[in-house]
Amino acid sequence: MSEVVKKPYGFTVEELGQLETVYKEDLFKGKVVLVSGAGSGLGQAIAFLFGRLGAKLFICGRDPEKLAATEQALKSLGVEVRSKSMTIRDAEQVSALINDVWEGYGQLDVQVNNAGGQFPQAALDFKVKGWQAVIDTNLNGTWYMMQSAAKRWVEEGQPGSIINIVADFWRGMPGIAHTCAARAGVTYLSKSVAVEWAPHNIRVNCVAPGCVETPGFNVYPEEGSATFAESNPMRETGDAQDIAESCVYLASNSGKFITGEVITVDGGQQMWGDPWPIGRPDYFKL
Repeated sequence: MSEVVKKPYGFTVEELGQLETVYKEDLFKGKVVLVSGAGSGLGQAIAFLFGRLGAKLFICGRDPEKLAATEQALKSLGVEVRSKSMTIRDAEQVSALINDVWEGYGQLDVQVNNAGGQFPQAALDFKVKGWQAVIDTNLNGTWYMMQSAAKRWVEEGQPGSIINIVADFWRGMPGIAHTCAARAGVTYLSKSVAVEWAPHNIRVNCVAPGCVETPGFNVYPEEGSATFAESNPMRETGDAQDIAESCVYLASNSGKFITGEVITVDGGQQMWGDPWPIGRPDYFKL
């Protein structure tokens, strides 16, 4: 595979503060939204949109510098926001995070579990440590977040909404099979607890992005990212705002009768596409 050449994929924070949206400005006034992995990419865009719509934010992520920059940019827009650098792979850190949210705001209304990650590699080449790192972050970490939030909601007798950012895994994900396994696990975990937690007025849904342009595209070699725009019948990539607005749809009153569902935002990729994050092997080239 070729070397990855860094490109300015995605939106700048200045652009995120000005993007058009179909939602009214005070939609989440009085609400508190927790977004993980908010230092960049999809999580950053999600946080910006909820903040612009009036929500009080609590954001977390592993990179303290990126997180601080995001927090500052949000505050410059007048958004009330707090942040914490931590890893969702540690259940105790997750529990402490949820406590911090409640101590800081006295409530939590929406939790968006966006934190995660993967690396492109043929499955035959996976090392045990690499496999475990992806599963531990994407599946286990998401579960720690979900359960910690749900337990607190039950204790407080308050309703809640969980939105998990998963992936367009419906036809498999050759080249990133580890994240396919983890994200599929999160999706069917979500469907299961959506039923269990319905008596507690906790809704659990997922958003599955297809090839959506963010700085994360830089993880992939050029021959891999070159396949993304051809991965769907619209023959283009989506953007982070597409995912952010889908999260708002599920979290707001428009999604009040939706639970255990997945919104796939992929330009039709699940029916047609053929993305290869590691580049298409010669065997599959026409």
